[in-house]
Amino acid sequence: MNSFYKFLIIFLSSVFLVSCSSSKNVSGKVINKKGHASYYADKFNGRKTASGERFSNRKLTAAHRKLAFGTKLKVTNVVNKKWVLVTVNDRGPFIKSRDIDLSKEAFMQITDNKNHGILTVTIEIIK
Repeated sequence: MNSFYKFLIIFLSSVFLVSCSSSKNVSGKVINKKGHASYYADKFNGRKTASGERFSNRKLTAAHRKLAFGTKLKVTNVVNKKWVLVTVNDRGPFIKSRDIDLSKEAFMQITDNKNHGILTVTIEIIK
């Protein structure tokens, strides 16, 4: 079996699993009470995301390991209660201790300290 068909089988399987698991998460459902968020480095600007879009640190987007592309999320900083709405358009983060990667714009809207790169957040699915 060539690599394209292997990729296609894995991709379709993951889409099926994500759609089955995310169907249990209704609008406003908290999926992570104390997750860790980081943000993309500027070097990723202009690169293609896993969804095929070009990445921009000026947009309100996020990377999540399992949620379907296009999923709207409310990400809230647990310390100061600031929140931002983002759209999942990429896969990641690839550091196990982190739950979501935010665009720089989204991250800066909810942080108090612009010199730190990680926040503790609550993640909710918004319909």
